[in-house]
Order: sequence, then C-alpha cells, then structure tokens
Amino acid sequence: MSQTNTKIKSISHEPVLLQEVLDTLAPKKGERYLDLTAGYGGHASEVKSLTGSAMTLVDRDNNAISELSNRFGGHSDVTVLHSDFLQACRDLVQANEKFDCILVDLGVSSPHLDNADRGFSLKVEAPLDMRMDTRQELTAADVVNTYAEDELVRILRSYGEEPKAFKMARAIEAARPLGTTIQLADVAKKVWPGHSRTHPATRLFQAVRIEVNNELGQLEEALPLLVELLPPKGRLAVISFHSLEDRIVKKFYQSRAGDRYDSDLEVVNRRVLTASETELVTNPRARSAKLRVAKRK
Repeated sequence: MSQTNTKIKSISHEPVLLQEVLDTLAPKKGERYLDLTAGYGGHASEVKSLTGSAMTLVDRDNNAISELSNRFGGHSDVTVLHSDFLQACRDLVQANEKFDCILVDLGVSSPHLDNADRGFSLKVEAPLDMRMDTRQELTAADVVNTYAEDELVRILRSYGEEPKAFKMARAIEAARPLGTTIQLADVAKKVWPGHSRTHPATRLFQAVRIEVNNELGQLEEALPLLVELLPPKGRLAVISFHSLEDRIVKKFYQSRAGDRYDSDLEVVNRRVLTASETELVTNPRARSAKLRVAKRK
C-alpha cells in the first residue's frame, strides 16, 4: 500500500481550488477517495501524497486516462476508469462501493482548451468537435449543422443564456455548412457586431459544448447517486464553472440538507468558495470556479 508523502510524477496542469478542496474535503489516511473527473491527476496526486489513501480515478477523456495511468501506474491501490462520471456512478453504486471523499471537477480543463485539435477554443482554427469522450458519435459539427432552428434556440437559451438566441440560430442555419471553430465564431461576431471584453461567441460555444457532452443532464442524474456512494460522515465536493452548474448543485444540496427528519446531507460551506487572489495570479482560468461541499449525515 502506498504511504503518506509518496512522490507522484508532476505534469503541467494546475488543479483549481486545490487548497480549498483539501481544507473542506479534509481527506485522512485510511479513507477512500473518488475523483469522478480526475483529468490529469492534480487533485488526486495531492491527496495521495498527503494520505496515501486508496483511490478510484475516473475520466471520459482518452488523453486524461493515458496521463492518469502513467502517473499512478505504480500504485496498486489506485484504480483508473475510462468512463463518463454518470456511468461510473451507476456502476459503483451497483457494486455497493463507498468513498469517504468524492470530488467532481466540472467543465473543460486547460489541456482541452490548449489542444487546438479538440475544438473547444473559439480563438484557434480547428474542426468542430468539442467531445470530451472521443468515442462518442455526436460532435459540435453535428449540432450546428443538423439541429433544427428550434433545437438551436433551446440550447442557446438553456445552456448559453444567449439573449439573441433566435437571431443566432437563424445565422447558424444561414451559414451552413460550418466546419471549423473560427467559422462558427465568425457567425457570432456578425450577430454581435462591435467590441466587448467577452468574445461574442463565448455563450454559443458554451451552449454547444454542454449539448455535445450532456454536461447538465449528467450532473442532475449523478448527484443522487453520489450521495449513495457516501458512508456516514463522507464528504462530496463539486467544482462548477458557470451559474447553470452551480445552481443545480446548490439546489440539490438544499433539497437534501436541513433539519427535516428525512434529510441526509449537511452543507459544509454555506457560502460558495472561490479562487483566492494568489491563485488567480498563476491560474486566471480559476476565476469562474465555485466550490460547494456537503457531508453525509
């Protein structure tokens, strides 16, 4: 079994809200740790170094799985699963597994954004892909080129909170076929002419990405399963990156916490935790990150 202060290979990816996660999850030696969006292992490696705990690491991205397998390959008590977090939750619940500390770090990682070929960035020419799991069939190109106008309006409103959803949907239809990220971003520029601090395609790209990866649907279905995976006193931490995700997490915690006889959660941090100014200096992408933690009664 791995011991405390085990050395873990470092890679160039900075985990968001690391100290806040460690403080609120408070992992201890002997506890089991589950990271359902383990990415490149930043949070997990710190937990491993501090506690030596057995852990299960999940991700649906093939590149992340390769990195995790390489980074933790020498640890017999670390299991790496190639799966989306909802399916992993289902499988783990069915297997009657329990974990003292669970982390879900939502959103797109820096390696996703920095790898132009993945199509997540609106500033670099790339195929319209946006799949976190490249094994799935649906891509961003499918969404923007085949969805009916009313379907485009739905995702633009629901997932992007786009004020000009109708106009944007019509502009996308008129510009078909769209093959690259820059072509799609140019559509948004025409809908929103002029200059602003936020790129006019930001909400559009968010909406398409969420649709491609079913991000909100997975989160809503997974949250009740996550509670089942917690033993008494087990802790669940969720990091979100936009108001839609954070709202789902907040409402779920509220629905399961409180003084009611049937409540099974206790909210650990009443106020949402965000990145410190010190972290923002080295990791500006952490600016939108929000952490909410709950404990099983």
